[in-house]
Amino acid sequence: MNEYKYEDIHIGMTESFSVTVTEEMMSSFRDITGDINPLHNDEAYAHEQGFDARVAYGMLTSSFLSTLAGVYLPGRYSLIRSVEVKFPKPVMIGDELTVTGEVTDVNDEYRFFTLKTAIRNQHGDKVCRGRMEIGVMA
Repeated sequence: MNEYKYEDIHIGMTESFSVTVTEEMMSSFRDITGDINPLHNDEAYAHEQGFDARVAYGMLTSSFLSTLAGVYLPGRYSLIRSVEVKFPKPVMIGDELTVTGEVTDVNDEYRFFTLKTAIRNQHGDKVCRGRMEIGVMA
């Protein structure tokens, strides 16, 4: 876990990590949220809708932004203020995702920064993009 303090944060700073979406993640997400939508849970239904397989939950994909902020940038002293996301392409079980954030602005008065985020699959396709405002508690 990183321990960046506010003074360490600067425009252009980046962090990234990779994670593979697993069946276990899908099951845990379903159990926690109660989201039983068949697009995520029924292979035949997903095929009927034009997908090769069940589609991973978009909010499961975007949940890795919490890891980006809470573990990587800034890490220990993170306090997420806001998150905006878009999902340009679907994620499938087994996809290897690379989660990246780049600092685009810092606010010295309120001690937070803006992080431009992107999540790409193993083919380099952007599957999630967004923006976060993150406070730094140290």
